[in-house]
Amino acid sequence: MLENNNAKEFVTDQYVIYPSHGVGKIIDIETQEISGTTLELYVIFFSHEKMTLRVPVSKSKTAGIRKLSSLDSLKDSFTILRGNAKVKRTMWSRRAQEYETKIYSGNILLIAEVVRDLYKDAKLIEQSYSERQLYEAALELMAREVSIAHDISEKEAVMNIEIELTKGLKSKAAKDLAADAAQL
Repeated sequence: MLENNNAKEFVTDQYVIYPSHGVGKIIDIETQEISGTTLELYVIFFSHEKMTLRVPVSKSKTAGIRKLSSLDSLKDSFTILRGNAKVKRTMWSRRAQEYETKIYSGNILLIAEVVRDLYKDAKLIEQSYSERQLYEAALELMAREVSIAHDISEKEAVMNIEIELTKGLKSKAAKDLAADAAQL
């Protein structure tokens, strides 16, 4: 019995996003028989984890696999980075859970929100260990996607992201200074 799925959304050598692992490359589309059912599988290689994952073609949508973000979406994510951090005044455990949900959603705009909200200027503010871990996870996922989309190194992608974050901080500092001056 062959699984009925004529339309494959992805092709070999295409980069895709898998929500919990980030950027991977489809290295093959293979057919395997499992429990008497023949399945077509995407074989996805994640170079950073040196891991290969096989996902049934028919389950790729429910697994959250998606194409790389468009350049417009990446541009929107950089706009988010320049915005003001939106930190809720709830318990850290609740916020951490919300951040993790956003990070592992695979949505570049939600990941950018986490990067923005957890970014701290290292010279000014210290982060807790768990804040730093979440920030780095979000930054890494975003940087991998930016690096592939713009054909630059991950290091350059991180630098570009951090430049946008500091623009946001400078803009906020200028607004705060203007507000203070207006009160005088």
